[in-house]
Amino acid sequence: MEAGAGVLDSSVLVLNRFFMAVHVVSVRRAFSLLCKRAAEVVHVVDDRFDAFDFEDWREISAYRELFDEDDDDWVRTVSFQIRVPRVIRLVGYGKMPKAQVKFNRRNIFARDENRCQYCGQKFPSSELSLDHVVPRSMGGATTWTNVVCACVACNKRKGGRTPEEAGLRLIRPPTVPKRSPVIHLKLRSRKYKSWKAFLSNAYWSVELK
Repeated sequence: MEAGAGVLDSSVLVLNRFFMAVHVVSVRRAFSLLCKRAAEVVHVVDDRFDAFDFEDWREISAYRELFDEDDDDWVRTVSFQIRVPRVIRLVGYGKMPKAQVKFNRRNIFARDENRCQYCGQKFPSSELSLDHVVPRSMGGATTWTNVVCACVACNKRKGGRTPEEAGLRLIRPPTVPKRSPVIHLKLRSRKYKSWKAFLSNAYWSVELK
């Protein structure tokens, strides 16, 4: 398969057989599951869900006028083009979604939107570090509510002190996210608008794989 830069590494929401969101995978992984008949495409149109196996989805993809060209990605093979699915359903997987958001560097950067929590400026991930608001040397814990993104300059200025001691102020207090911060960022794009039908803070949070 051939695709534009980044298309095969973009995101697909994965549902269990009860239509509850359980994972986010790459387009490459989603097509692998579809080809193995372990999953089916779930296509959302006007709040209606239609399910398609790989062959049916390939046939429907031939009618490009059915899709919104501005928001769709396509993968080309030697003999056909296929529209990238945004949601797939694992037909034999019935496990429930994870109850908590995974605590890791990627999710912290996403929660803070790659913004230094002291100066408020936005930076590439490579120019940010993680800072313990209350330093570990003072008993500060490595938790959602004590770890924030900080730029090099602010991190250096703060050193092993509290923000107050260093003359700094948090732009907002760090909190435990109710669902994956990465999902929150994805939902800002029209490309992933169909995900909203399957996302509910009341009973699930996505764990990224």
